Amino acid sequence: MTIGWNDNTPIYRQLKDRVIGMMLDGALKAGDPLPSVRQVAAEYQLNPITVSRAYQELVDDNLVEKRRGIGMYVTEGASEKLLASERERFVREEWPAMVERIRRLGLDVEQLLRSTQPGGAA
Repeated sequence: MTIGWNDNTPIYRQLKDRVIGMMLDGALKAGDPLPSVRQVAAEYQLNPITVSRAYQELVDDNLVEKRRGIGMYVTEGASEKLLASERERFVREEWPAMVERIRRLGLDVEQLLRSTQPGGAA
């Protein structure tokens, strides 16, 4: 798998966000090991310090834990914590902008909701 890194955000942050996405999607569950720093660095041609920084932020956020000598593992409750945090961030940051855009475009919220349901008209 090839990953395209964007130039607008530090790579360690992008890597952290990808791991978080995997947790939210269920690809990484509580107790699952993260790939080693060396493995990720080699696979994506990154500096190991970059990978370590991303992993350390996940540790700082209590989403993964270091197990001395054996690696990093997803903590119990990490997915639930992330989901709650992402929901709160969406409601605080993204939803107001969407509501404003819907208002500016003169769209009907009920019609939009109907059009996104299976079998709904676009």
